[in-house]
Amino acid sequence: MDFLTDELNEYIEKYTRKESDVLKRLNRETYLKMLMPRMLSGHLQGQVLRMFSMMIAPKNILEIGTYTGYSAICLSDGLKDGGKLHTIDINEEYEEIISRYFKEAGAENKIKRYIGNAMDIIPTINESFDLVFIDADKENYSNYFDLVFDMVPIGGYILADNVLWSGKVLEKPETLDIDTKALINYCNKVESDPRVENVLFPIRDGIMVCRKISN
Repeated sequence: MDFLTDELNEYIEKYTRKESDVLKRLNRETYLKMLMPRMLSGHLQGQVLRMFSMMIAPKNILEIGTYTGYSAICLSDGLKDGGKLHTIDINEEYEEIISRYFKEAGAENKIKRYIGNAMDIIPTINESFDLVFIDADKENYSNYFDLVFDMVPIGGYILADNVLWSGKVLEKPETLDIDTKALINYCNKVESDPRVENVLFPIRDGIMVCRKISN
């Protein structure tokens, strides 16, 4: 997303908590070796996620979409002592890089990983989550919301990434692709749900933040 000039982005990152050496290396390796490196959260969004987690101080976090593990490392920093981040991804090919960087970040004992279809895996996890981060296949965002809702206590948060989808959400309805339609439907679903209060942050590709206020 190019909402801001390069100069303004540099200014923002200048006054944002710096990446750790581990995150810098993970960022660089992802861009060198992965086919779709823009899926990585990156410096600014990673620190935003970390700050959310630090403010919420969750006992447990559910992340739907691990990719190479950057966001998981950031989110795990805010866990309460003894807390756990559960992260799900359908791709097995990221196994080596994820394991290596979780270990380097000292986060491996705070993170439980699942490989497979999140729609099948989520119902098997018997936990309550103070924070959920959705960043996987866009068509299932609304389904993920429904699956996790009862797992989130009142006062808990559900975050969804990429809800601006490079600005495609503003295109004419007849030109929208499946993913864009799914993201618009997700935002409409959240906006019309009286059980949550929500705000859309124009950070990177857009983060929809929902706070559960009732069952």
